[in-house]
Amino acid sequence: MTMRFEDPAADFIPAVQRVFGTDPRVLDGSRAVLLGHVKLQLEAGERELWLIETNGVLEHRLGMVEVHDDIEAALLEAKERLDVGR
Repeated sequence: MTMRFEDPAADFIPAVQRVFGTDPRVLDGSRAVLLGHVKLQLEAGERELWLIETNGVLEHRLGMVEVHDDIEAALLEAKERLDVGR
């Protein structure tokens, strides 16, 4: 019997590149990226994707997207939320 491990964080950076069409600044050991003034951060064992607005050292949490099986689906939802907020 073989065991299969899912690690949404393993595909996080390439998925951010695909969804947002840009190379993000990688933070916190690849569990967070910075896209302009917005940080996307995986938390709670990679089950939560937080959208955090940054202004210097100040941060404001804009919302959270649940990560189920597919990190790219969560990123698409995050992008939609960010696009609506602009």
